[in-house]
Amino acid sequence: MKTIDLNCDMGEGFGAYAFGQDDRLLPYISSANIACGFHAGDPHIMRDTVERCLEAGVAIGAHPGLPDRLGFGRRELSITAREAYDYLLYQIGALEAFVRVAGERLNHVKPHGALYHMAGHRPELADAVIQAVRAVNPQLMLYAQAGSLLLEHAKAAGLTVAAEAFADRTYQPGGGLTPRSQHGALIVEPEQALRQALSIAQSGMAYTPEGVQVAVRADTICLHGDGSGAAEFARLLQEGLQSAGIRITRPGGSHEL
Repeated sequence: MKTIDLNCDMGEGFGAYAFGQDDRLLPYISSANIACGFHAGDPHIMRDTVERCLEAGVAIGAHPGLPDRLGFGRRELSITAREAYDYLLYQIGALEAFVRVAGERLNHVKPHGALYHMAGHRPELADAVIQAVRAVNPQLMLYAQAGSLLLEHAKAAGLTVAAEAFADRTYQPGGGLTPRSQHGALIVEPEQALRQALSIAQSGMAYTPEGVQVAVRADTICLHGDGSGAAEFARLLQEGLQSAGIRITRPGGSHEL
């Protein structure tokens, strides 16, 4: 039976400010990426999110980003490989402490936003991310974009990896995401996004803005939790995948929805 992981970024509020639909999304996902305090999140939100994920049986991952709250970690910053390593080490270690105190083990690391994309095509940053993950715990899994340089370098370094795809983004013929600045980059119709998710899970194929299939083999599909209909879309995706006979489970794990 084919399987797929559904992951979602969580804990991205700060102080009195809430963000996303975490509680409503938890029943529909198998792994969560928790903000670690740089682009979003704070110690209290980190602890609360860890505890809610444990109650839901959802695998917990660190979601480290660039130190840019104002830009929500989505703006590229000029950083060195050493800075990237230190940023990752600091944030992963912080979340790991909350997970360990709660009696569980951290499952994975998924870089956030601009850091995710920068490490996806800049070899020195990809290697810094890999070195930081290995330094914390070489057993940690790394989530990285399918076909990216980060994914390939992590495989070569011996890390366990999960190739990530997106249900609500279109792809270019070469396998990369369509830039958000281009028309058709986002898939806004839930049924169309479900069609792409099913195609990725069943045959390793996604779609260009023109509807042409492109090879995108993935172990995990990302759900964005910040839209007004995020929870409803997550439910639609879960039910659609399961109705097609696809098991939703963390990569290499035993938890199944």
